[in-house]
Amino acid sequence: MSLLARLAPHLPYVRRYARALTGSQQTGDQYVRIALEALAAGEQSLNDQLSPRVALYHVFHAIWGSSGARLEDRNPEDVGGGAPADRLMRMTPRSRQAFLLTALEGFTPSEAAQILDTGYPEVERLIAQAQADIDAELATDVLIIEDEPVIAADIEALVRELGHNVVDIAATRTEAVEAIAKKQPGLVLADIQLADGSSGIDAVKDILGQFNVPVIFITAFPERLLTGERPEPTFLITKPFQPETVKAAIGQALFFHPGRQKIAA
Repeated sequence: MSLLARLAPHLPYVRRYARALTGSQQTGDQYVRIALEALAAGEQSLNDQLSPRVALYHVFHAIWGSSGARLEDRNPEDVGGGAPADRLMRMTPRSRQAFLLTALEGFTPSEAAQILDTGYPEVERLIAQAQADIDAELATDVLIIEDEPVIAADIEALVRELGHNVVDIAATRTEAVEAIAKKQPGLVLADIQLADGSSGIDAVKDILGQFNVPVIFITAFPERLLTGERPEPTFLITKPFQPETVKAAIGQALFFHPGRQKIAA
């Protein structure tokens, strides 16, 4: 199989990664092109001990590192919205790499360590540092829509642990609407089936009809949202939930929400 045939399925993804890493479509594509030219000329080679995708990213990082990782053409608008790109670029370079490789590209920490030519503990440290940077950057006001007091308390504790401020806990659709009239949240965590028989789905529709805010559904009834008959939520967590799953979803929902403006807690 030719080199191009081996790498073709992975090229769109390494281009996506390069653009997010550099903060510029032009610069990211340039680095990918240089990496491919180096492979074609025999100046770089794929490590046969790695999967083709991991090996390609490894070569990209070799080029990236040897060039000094210059960001002279950086333009956050080129990577699909200034806010997430700006937040990425404020991370330290190595933390940004580890975060993007795992959160955006879906590599395991072990694979990220192979790509970055470092050890697993170092990648874990870099990811933790990136997550801390994200949590500090994205602190916001949170509305919880949940009718079970114990579950609501657990979610509130998780939210506060991440540095966010819980502005209200609503047990019904009416309470949710009243809550947003008092203070606009920067994030909504919603159950579907509420105390008076009302719907968390309808409560969220009411909220989104007034302003653009990221929403995470946490529910024991995911089938009510995964019908394929209407736009489905990006972030859906099934009860009973794992705390780390909720934390990760909160970070990703806030980080990648295109219309989000930071609201001070």
